[in-house]
Amino acid sequence: MEFSRFLDCLAADHDRLRTVVGTDADAPVPTCPGWTVADLTRHVGEVYLHKTAAMRDGAEPEPWPPREFADEAPTALLDRGYTALRAEFATRAPEDPAGTWYGPDQSVGFWIRRMAQETVVHRIDAELATGAPVTAVPDDLAVDGVDELLKVFAGYAVAE
Repeated sequence: MEFSRFLDCLAADHDRLRTVVGTDADAPVPTCPGWTVADLTRHVGEVYLHKTAAMRDGAEPEPWPPREFADEAPTALLDRGYTALRAEFATRAPEDPAGTWYGPDQSVGFWIRRMAQETVVHRIDAELATGAPVTAVPDDLAVDGVDELLKVFAGYAVAE
């Protein structure tokens, strides 16, 4: 997939996620045992801010998450995180260097792909939790998700 396509998918899935999480913050998330929609919302916002800081600073931030995040409403954290992530992506090219946990790809493009996949998964988690209709995953993003799972997660983990 082209990086512009990943960014389009990220935007669409974030927008849907943002709509859905505003409907029932206390609902349990069946695909994330022990989490509520508020927990899921906080998680996604923290992930966005973590990747933003890692790209900006050239290293993963420690400790994570900062304590002050606990004082922020989950949807506000999600909004802030998404805004920061998109702004960071806008200042960089996909081939620019960025530290990642995946040795073979140390680029901003890795994070663009990873955040598109992270977001679609958690958008579906939120839809299932709130009883909202589950929006179809575009075929190209779904195929890429299988590729990422097999090559990046399973293949790399086994090789390491």
